[in-house]
Amino acid sequence: MSMDLYLLAITFLAIVIVILGVSWWKWHAFISLTVASLFLAILSGMSMDKIVSAYETGVGGVLGHLVGILALGTILGQMMSESGAGMQVAHFFVRLFGVKKLPWAMLLSGFIIGIPVFFEVGILIILPLVISIHKTTKQNILLIALPVIAGLSIVHGLVPPHPGAIAAISIYKANLGKVLLYSLIIALPAAIIAGPLFAKWIHKRVIPEGEPELIRINMTAKTMPGTGISFFIILLPVILMVLSAAAPYMPLPKGLMKFFTFIGSPIVALLIACFAAFYFLGIRQGMSKKDIKKLTDKCLLPVGSIVLIIGAGGGFKQILIDSGVGDTIAKMSEHLSLSPLILAFLIAGLIRIATGSATVALTTAAGIVSPIIEHMSGVNLELLVIATGAGSLMFSHVNDAGFWMVKEYLGLTMKETFKTWTVLETILSFTAFAGALLLNMFL
Repeated sequence: MSMDLYLLAITFLAIVIVILGVSWWKWHAFISLTVASLFLAILSGMSMDKIVSAYETGVGGVLGHLVGILALGTILGQMMSESGAGMQVAHFFVRLFGVKKLPWAMLLSGFIIGIPVFFEVGILIILPLVISIHKTTKQNILLIALPVIAGLSIVHGLVPPHPGAIAAISIYKANLGKVLLYSLIIALPAAIIAGPLFAKWIHKRVIPEGEPELIRINMTAKTMPGTGISFFIILLPVILMVLSAAAPYMPLPKGLMKFFTFIGSPIVALLIACFAAFYFLGIRQGMSKKDIKKLTDKCLLPVGSIVLIIGAGGGFKQILIDSGVGDTIAKMSEHLSLSPLILAFLIAGLIRIATGSATVALTTAAGIVSPIIEHMSGVNLELLVIATGAGSLMFSHVNDAGFWMVKEYLGLTMKETFKTWTVLETILSFTAFAGALLLNMFL
């Protein structure tokens, strides 16, 4: 037990190094995360020859999935911004809902777009819209952005076909259809509380010091695109991903099904959307090829910083796993005599705090809880998936790629990100868990 407590203590110190490095010593977040990773690896007793390879594995693991998505999503966002398409969509929402109801419109946008796409992709699809509305209405960006983020995050954590939920369904042998139904019933109220309601409260208390810089709103096109084509471009990657998710359940020839799966993968869907944007939002609106090339080069430069930060976060996560922190939490949790739903929620939460990944927390916790419930009767497996998913969302901090994406793309400080994003994720987590417990009383 003393070794377990030692591991938890040095993990806590490593997280403190990251926070102090960025906020007090003014290091770049990449440097802070790398130093914290080496500190944790050395003090946990990892073999010197394995530390660097573990760090590199973590960096490669997260960036292999994200780097292309980040680049293409940023290009698409910049095209939306510079062409005026983002402004067109923003004006449409302002006219349709009025300024007072905008947070609710943004929540629904995030919730619906988030079902077929990864959280990171959803952020990059909707962000230009958020920034455009912020510029148009002059409102605090948190009032508009937080409801979108709440909608995207809750479906990523709970709702199939997201990978964590699918993995947990497989491990627990739960019914996919029931999980989908229950998760939607639970996810929407949780997103309402953590989105529009929390945003309404927090935007009066946190006024961001900076402005979003990674996607700037500067008109380059000579004429504004129509509202219809603006909506089409922003929804094109979503439509392609929905087709990909639906293809296995449709009566299609095998070749066509594989084609839909291919064009619906996030990186290909975003690439297609970028080319559509180059033509419909660029060339047709009077931009020259040289303008589009210049715009692409300009918007990719700031992405280098966020790629480094997210990569270092992945390295930190891998060191946390390889140093045995995840196993330590698992062993400590197994000795607790609790209801399976509560146990799954707590284990997933602790692993999420330690590793930073909702998907890792969900799948690892499911693997730990699965043998414990094997000989139990009366356990609602579908709600167990949701309780585990709820736990995997809590207390996002410096080892989570989502934390850095929200911070960098919304132009927030570390302190502002903790007060908004971290609190929002924790509200989502506990509200969804309460929903699962409530539903469990009636099922």
